Amino acid sequence: MESSTTPKRAVDAATIAEAFRITASQRAAEVAVRTKGDAVSWTWAELREKVDALAGGLAALGVKRGDAVALMLSNRPEFHLADIAAMTVGATPFSIYMQYTPEQIQYVVQDAGARVIVTEPEFLDNVLEARKSLPDLEHVVVVDGEGREGTTAIEDVMGRADGFDPEASVAALQPNDVLTLIYTSGTTGPPKGVQLSHRNLLSAVSAIEEMIDFPEGSRVISWLPSAHIAERAAHHYLPIVFGFQITSCPNPREVLGYLPEVRPQWFFAVPRIWEKLKSGLEGMLAADEGARKAVEAGRRKVQLEQAGEEVPADLAAEVAAADEAYFSKWRAMLGLDQVLAINVGAAPTPVEVLEFFHAIGLPLAELWGMSETCGAGCVNPPDRIKIGTVGPPSPGVEVKLGEDGELLVRSEVVMLGYRNLPDKTAEALDDDGWLHTGDIAQIDEDGYVKIVDRKKEIIINAAGKNMSPANIEATVKSSSPLIGNAVVIGDAKPYNTALVVLDADFAPAWAQQRGIEDTSLESLAQRDDVRAAVEEAIEAANAKLARVEQIKKFTIVQGDWLPGGDELTPTMKLKRKPIAEKYGEQIATMYS
Repeated sequence: MESSTTPKRAVDAATIAEAFRITASQRAAEVAVRTKGDAVSWTWAELREKVDALAGGLAALGVKRGDAVALMLSNRPEFHLADIAAMTVGATPFSIYMQYTPEQIQYVVQDAGARVIVTEPEFLDNVLEARKSLPDLEHVVVVDGEGREGTTAIEDVMGRADGFDPEASVAALQPNDVLTLIYTSGTTGPPKGVQLSHRNLLSAVSAIEEMIDFPEGSRVISWLPSAHIAERAAHHYLPIVFGFQITSCPNPREVLGYLPEVRPQWFFAVPRIWEKLKSGLEGMLAADEGARKAVEAGRRKVQLEQAGEEVPADLAAEVAAADEAYFSKWRAMLGLDQVLAINVGAAPTPVEVLEFFHAIGLPLAELWGMSETCGAGCVNPPDRIKIGTVGPPSPGVEVKLGEDGELLVRSEVVMLGYRNLPDKTAEALDDDGWLHTGDIAQIDEDGYVKIVDRKKEIIINAAGKNMSPANIEATVKSSSPLIGNAVVIGDAKPYNTALVVLDADFAPAWAQQRGIEDTSLESLAQRDDVRAAVEEAIEAANAKLARVEQIKKFTIVQGDWLPGGDELTPTMKLKRKPIAEKYGEQIATMYS
């Protein structure tokens, strides 16, 4: 029986806001959030002091329990400050993707009903343009900005905190109060506001404790968009509950450079990051025959373990020696020598990428989750990873398959519903509490889940054959670092074709090495030698695909596809219908 004098743990709090105050009290002198090189470094006590001042200032602006507060901020310490301050008032903070246009900003701010937005100079022009169509948006609060007409500096808001009682405000919150809104990426229409409660997120983060025993003083890097549930859950709410130290990385392209300084205990990234890391390591060891043999030995050991077969003693010894001579040094060089869990998600990850990192002692594990499930759902436990699956359900999560193979989820992590969309909520949540995810899946005899594809994205060709475009695209992208993106076309068609986008980082470097002067993606897309290299990669991908899945023709698109643009959502999901419309002429040519 627990003693009544035992301090309450943050994970046992009723709300995330209460969890923050417990963590700030128990870890007052520890660093809560920082920037690289400690240009900014706030302890938990300092963060709480700033939070209370800003919460009081927001209350003075008229923000009250149940109101929404919009945040359009990059990955910086002030995001955590503003978000926690809003929840301390009892409001619902939500983030806006940094790539959003004024029209998109106007849509989500109006849908949420926000009267206050906190932003920074980089996004201020778009915010002020959107404000012209937002009569209810009363206050624009600016971080690091000189006073512009119609805006208020965050320091001035923090100076209005007189008379606000943060403890009483937090004590009045309830577990089912809406903690945040996550606006879906909008691949098939306007984004929907997923309403997540304090109870939802506490359930999601507490499940982590059952799977991973993170040590005191664990570290994470905040680098994904804060409008995405993965960033909020992994690099905001998890640190609040467990006292992790957060390092802010404002430019996601630089995150791999942050790893050696931070040496995180948990690192999550999308497949493309891991594919680039693999390509870089393979390029580094291309001339070292001993290193290549070491990786191949590690890969053989992984394959035997995954197949449930015994690893011969001589192979185990060879890999142990390789780990001492090579792998341990690579992990230290990467800054991943202290990780307890490394994960990949949001899109299929090629098996060879997963096997490579397992081989060098980095057990990369796929996971699956949605905005509607707080990012939680299924995850491979670090010590029981099944490559090719997203793992078993997380603790506290039930899963089953619908009649058509759709994955259904029931748990405390499942959203309250979509904001202002009762019909869409009723479509997603049935009367028994099962969330219909829209993903087609398989569940094996051990309860491990394999995601096949999105229900609405399955390709059915002219012969009636069902295919997963996402898995074909993952195979194509992993066939060469030259390929940055690919979309497969084939629905109701006699064969599959693909639109290919060159990698914005690798392709220019590849061109420079070959003495090509014009390294722009537009120019490279028209070169015969580039096309030959891509064709070779497509042939390598086809060798791994079933005959019906193979790419018969392809077109290299001029330029890049950027998050939030015509082709990609802010979370880099393909907008398949707009792509088909925009590139209709090129697609038609491939079938002519």
